[in-house]
Amino acid sequence: MQIQESISMAMFAVRSNKLRSTLTLLGIGVGVFSIIGVMTAMGVLQNAIESGISSLGANTFQIQKYPAIMGGGPGWRDKFRNRKDITIEQGFEFKERMLNARYIGLEISSWGKVVQFGNLRTNPNINVMGETPDGFVTNNWIIQDGRAFNNEEVEMAKNVCVLGDGVVTKLFPYGNPVGEFVRVDGVTFKVIGTIEPRGSVFGGNQGNFVAIPLSTQMNMYGKQRSINIMVQTMDRDSYDQTMEYAKAVMRVVRRVPPGGEDDFEIFSNASIISQFNDMTFMVKIGTLGIACIALLAAGIGIMNIMLVSVTERTREIGVRKALGATKRNVMAQFITESVVFSELGGIIGIITGSLLGNIVSVVMSAPPIMPWNNEVAILSLPFANLTALQMNILALVFCSLIGIIFGVYPAWKASNLDPIEALRYE
Repeated sequence: MQIQESISMAMFAVRSNKLRSTLTLLGIGVGVFSIIGVMTAMGVLQNAIESGISSLGANTFQIQKYPAIMGGGPGWRDKFRNRKDITIEQGFEFKERMLNARYIGLEISSWGKVVQFGNLRTNPNINVMGETPDGFVTNNWIIQDGRAFNNEEVEMAKNVCVLGDGVVTKLFPYGNPVGEFVRVDGVTFKVIGTIEPRGSVFGGNQGNFVAIPLSTQMNMYGKQRSINIMVQTMDRDSYDQTMEYAKAVMRVVRRVPPGGEDDFEIFSNASIISQFNDMTFMVKIGTLGIACIALLAAGIGIMNIMLVSVTERTREIGVRKALGATKRNVMAQFITESVVFSELGGIIGIITGSLLGNIVSVVMSAPPIMPWNNEVAILSLPFANLTALQMNILALVFCSLIGIIFGVYPAWKASNLDPIEALRYE
């Protein structure tokens, strides 16, 4: 009953002094807003990246010349540019030596091309993907209509293609493209299949591509380019072992001397997420530091407001103590009011921070992260991965601590007022 009464009195104090209460709540709200807003935005970006790289199939990793995420620093890009390309011959040698993989796909791409059907044409943002048949599995492409091309069509460099859903939507809005002929960057191809919709990420459609035989792609754009090798393991249990074996095989294929540094990169969905977390870790920690300073300043503001409240309500305190209220009752009342102020500010910060953070999800066309979401880790720390729900609970707990710490002195001052002097206070 006492806690309920204290909460009611705190809410009454908020309503009675609207401007002063609003400014106080804003102080706490800004601190929580900065934490939740940035962390939610980072979580959305992580979702967007994870959706984008999920183009790799389950239990699949990729070997390529460049890292998946480029770093910085002097000469960083030159280090990778000076590597020798992974040739098509090396790709097939790797495939012959790699005996413990389920599927191995070879791939090369050329971006910024136009696909035309009759008078309809796409924007110059189509990726022409040269693939081997296993590339459909390792890329997690599911045939919707028609079929994928086969090994014979790759060996003979046939002009056949499989369209992504973005191209189908643009060129064939009302019909089935299978059996039709399209022009890919000026070259005529027969459409033999289409791929199920992949959705969008970072504002772009993942279906804006055309898959053609790897040999055909190289005939069109040249063979002096580096290919990517995608490997799908037998199962999840053998994933790490297969990746290590693939690394050893690739070193043999690339003639890397013993003790020499790898001249290729291996990445998977998990490794890119890990790199993203490493890159954004200091940003998150910096945001937490700034937010803690903001909350400290807000706590000082709460203490100031509570001291003013004690002064204004001196006579009320005197009446309560004259009617039998103990020091403990008075302290509990004012500490509860301080915590209520902090919690209201925290709730405001969580709501506004979540809304702002999820604006990024609209821009990036990524799944939103709601305050009650308990699936996506939005803050990776050495000791734990905190989900959105855990971050929100932690923020409210921290707000409560702020309210208690900065409410103790005003509450102590109120509880030590002499009831006789308080009743005579004007």
